[in-house]
Amino acid sequence: MPSREHFEVVIVGGGIAGASLAYFLSERGMTDVLLLERESQPGYHSTGRSAAVLVEWDAIPALQELKALGGAFLRHPPAGFSEQPLLHPNGVLIAFQGPAWPAVRDLVPRLGQRGTTAQVLSQSEVCHRLPVLAPSYFDGAVLLSEDGHIDVHELLWSYLRRAAQRGVQRRCGVEVTGLRVDGTRCRGVITTSGDLEARWVVNAAGAWAGTVAQFGGAAPIPITPHRRTIITFAAPDDLEVSHWPLFTNESHHLYFAPESGGLFASPMDEQPMAPCDVQPDDLTVAEVIDRLGRLAPRLVPKTIRRKWSGLRSFSPDRVLVVGEDPQVKGFFWLAGQGGCGIETSPAVGAIAADLLLTGRTERYDAAVLSPTRFA
Repeated sequence: MPSREHFEVVIVGGGIAGASLAYFLSERGMTDVLLLERESQPGYHSTGRSAAVLVEWDAIPALQELKALGGAFLRHPPAGFSEQPLLHPNGVLIAFQGPAWPAVRDLVPRLGQRGTTAQVLSQSEVCHRLPVLAPSYFDGAVLLSEDGHIDVHELLWSYLRRAAQRGVQRRCGVEVTGLRVDGTRCRGVITTSGDLEARWVVNAAGAWAGTVAQFGGAAPIPITPHRRTIITFAAPDDLEVSHWPLFTNESHHLYFAPESGGLFASPMDEQPMAPCDVQPDDLTVAEVIDRLGRLAPRLVPKTIRRKWSGLRSFSPDRVLVVGEDPQVKGFFWLAGQGGCGIETSPAVGAIAADLLLTGRTERYDAAVLSPTRFA
């Protein structure tokens, strides 16, 4: 059967953003959709390299609200959506030091108003839970006891499976090299496998979102990729770490958590760079070891099991960009997910589907996400 060349919606990017939109469009009855992925499999770049954690706290209120909306879906997905649980609520512990701590502590009641279970812990209470910590590097912490590890593989493939069951098509190994623009209207994409026509082209290209936008003269919104590095290593023999929450020290830029019989850790690096198949560098890996040596000395590894990096892409105000481009009609942004694309995908995918199909949504203040805010 020959490949079709015309679709109502072509989604550029097969990561969590594109997959979630495909699912929510199909749920709304829009199944004339094609998902394009340049790599040989979906989720190869940022989605597959995430720390994969739901953290319903964020210094940016717009993101905190999206995380809370996403968390509700992850805890209670629709019947039959996934084959395995999406969320393993082993908890998240976020520590602060200095002036940031009283400010954060005062915000905790607002988290509860949005449905997030949050508890303030003193320095001694934190050390009781994680005795490896050096208390001189934090004043207190917020415990999000119902947050924790997301099964990213299960979430991604549940989106893709359910969308495919309703008729959404997927093509991997196809790179978008240009946009077909007629005047001020996007009419489709140019790919390594030929041209495709579409009434809507969705820019869900992650770190490459800025590049895709430039193909068609869309609004010049800078979407900047930043490298984030993670290492894995064995836990000390005398410590049982499997029950530990993810621990983050926001003031000293380190997080660690249990992972596959050991631990993973990150220096929370944010190195701006061009979109690429990013790899860790030795200096950043050394920073992880150095910070563990100060903040949790007992955890300093003798050897590193594995190391990797992913790209987290940010807009200028660090809030997602979702909506129709103000300059090129039919070109729809779904970009700038930063470090919260996976946990917010259930909310953002639904919001994006609403906006694409009807131009409005009751789920969220769409103006906060709109690309027109940069016009």
